[in-house]
Amino acid sequence: MNVLVDTSIWSLALRRKPADLSRDESDVVALLTAIIREGRARIIGPIRQELLSGVKTESQFDALRKALEPFADEPLLSDDYEDAARVYNACRSRGLQAGPIDILICSMAGKRGWQVFSLDANLIRWARALKVASVENSGARKE
Repeated sequence: MNVLVDTSIWSLALRRKPADLSRDESDVVALLTAIIREGRARIIGPIRQELLSGVKTESQFDALRKALEPFADEPLLSDDYEDAARVYNACRSRGLQAGPIDILICSMAGKRGWQVFSLDANLIRWARALKVASVENSGARKE
């Protein structure tokens, strides 16, 4: 099964020094490495943009961009955005709040039958609420 890898995972693997990772974080990076080796890792444009945003130097930007080159952005179609908006509106009408990108990630992954891999507790919560499979990782979740 393909895995849509969220910004939090890519950032941990590509923006942090291995020596600075906790044991749980190292386990997450090892799991990402296995998913990549299996050819199951996927990325979308909004995740790529978020990951490349906020780097301090042009050389860091270029190194990160180069590290992501092997991963083509999965195409997002008008239907993907419309489905995400429909889900977002339905959730909001029930008093449930989420960011539009988190909903896009969950909606797109669910529609394609993919798993979501994230450390973002809110995104994981939304994936569960929308019945989207998520990759089980260690307890290194961001609250």
